[in-house]
Amino acid sequence: MGNPAPHRARKRFGQNFLHDPAIIQRIIDALDPDKDDRIIEIGPGKGALTKPLLERVDQLDVIEIDRDLVSMLPTTLNSPKHLTIHQTDALKFNFSVLESDELRIIGNLPYNISTPLLFHLLNYSAHVKDMLFMLQKELVDRICAKSGSKQYGRLSVMLQYYCDVEALFIIKPGAFQPAPKVDSAIVKLTPLKNPRYKLADPKCLEIIVRESFSQRRKTIRNALKNILNEVNIKQAGIAPE
Repeated sequence: MGNPAPHRARKRFGQNFLHDPAIIQRIIDALDPDKDDRIIEIGPGKGALTKPLLERVDQLDVIEIDRDLVSMLPTTLNSPKHLTIHQTDALKFNFSVLESDELRIIGNLPYNISTPLLFHLLNYSAHVKDMLFMLQKELVDRICAKSGSKQYGRLSVMLQYYCDVEALFIIKPGAFQPAPKVDSAIVKLTPLKNPRYKLADPKCLEIIVRESFSQRRKTIRNALKNILNEVNIKQAGIAPE
């Protein structure tokens, strides 16, 4: 029998496979895993990061939605016993079932699910030590944006409330196959053990932030009119206009 046909990247899964050895090594160095770390890789693809991770750790879990890749990975990686593959959608995965409060999560996240996946992961921040993700550079700019900048928005506020955020380095399109049309970047997110501010209701923060940035050209008074009145806004020390 001949070799199986090479896997073609699927647009519906937002697949762009990393293949540059120098970039792969730089990402592994940035994570700097210890052998007993509990590491979860989201979207292993063809195993570009998975293979060097397996050489560094005693146990590795990966989450992959593509059935074809799930069937190929064991063969590609020589069926390592310390690899556990979860064939599922990362957006629906319950990270608490891994029974650790020191999870280290890494991944080349598909552009089409990056934002909802980051918000999903915030639900498990108490179980996570740190996260290292490859994302569209524009998204990393928004995550790390400072108050008052054009990039500052809902993602900036929410992720910076729960995590320390750090942009590490840029990755050019040529490091991928197929090459995306935009630059990518590596971002490190470290969940805070103690939030920067005490909240009576975190869900309330999510609602106010979402509404505040849903129509950026509106005044605070108009953007939040369904939640707060002008008196409430002034009591918070904010100018309604």
